[in-house]
Amino acid sequence: MIPVLRFLIIDGYPKASRDDLQAAGMQFAWKLYGDLLQRNLEGAEYDVLLPSDAGVEMPGEEELAKYSGILWTGCNLCIFDDENPSVRKQIELAGLCYEIGIPGFGSCWGLQIATVAAGGKVVPNSRGKEMGIARKVRLSREGENHPMFQGKPPVYEAYISHDDIVTEIPEGGVVLAGNDFTPVQALAVTHKKGTFWAVQYHPEYNLHEMACLIIARERPLIERGFFSRPEELKDMVDKMKILFREPDRKDLRWQLVIDDDVLSSEIKECEFRNWIDKLVLPYSEQKTGE
Repeated sequence: MIPVLRFLIIDGYPKASRDDLQAAGMQFAWKLYGDLLQRNLEGAEYDVLLPSDAGVEMPGEEELAKYSGILWTGCNLCIFDDENPSVRKQIELAGLCYEIGIPGFGSCWGLQIATVAAGGKVVPNSRGKEMGIARKVRLSREGENHPMFQGKPPVYEAYISHDDIVTEIPEGGVVLAGNDFTPVQALAVTHKKGTFWAVQYHPEYNLHEMACLIIARERPLIERGFFSRPEELKDMVDKMKILFREPDRKDLRWQLVIDDDVLSSEIKECEFRNWIDKLVLPYSEQKTGE
């Protein structure tokens, strides 16, 4: 009998932020990751940890040992906010996972957690916010030969929303992809006993979720000059939602400059499938054989 693999999904969004995203039509970040997991690993089960909620206790080594992998969602916290106890607790938890050796995967906030917990550094991007679609992400020489990107195009685009970037790679870290806006778009970190694969973009998103996130961020996006007025934002969001429902619409693909690397789950979720195949399954087999 094939054992059921269980995962821990860590959603660091504070409750007020989760409510704001849900009001804009988005699913919870943990649910996006749960769906991503179950699309790519039949029968997988998961638990959800909400570390920014009051009274939540972080799991210890014994509790973590039952998981085959740890998944870190996006989050609107700042990794360098030393005054926020949730940030400190999440960094400590990632450090414990490195010590135990549990495979980790994360997007956006997850990449920053992977970096800082291993001794790297994250700061605000001097170029401002990268939002919507990360354009012309290129695999590095190391990325072209790395198992995380097996089957991925050498140049691709992806859903993204972030203000902060990695500026110092931790010991054991390898930059696998980047673009002109964000030099570190993908990173693999081997630290102590653990390995953490992470991306700055969001393979768990689809076009509908990205459209809803733009709605949720309407005011700051207009203030930052992404749109000159609300009507422009609404027009773009409407087109994105239609293209999500009708992905073969050539006119909308052309107008929004969107191709299969963003619309096809086969392409945009490639990194996550490779994480399962190359890290999680071997780790689980090793645990079973002990």
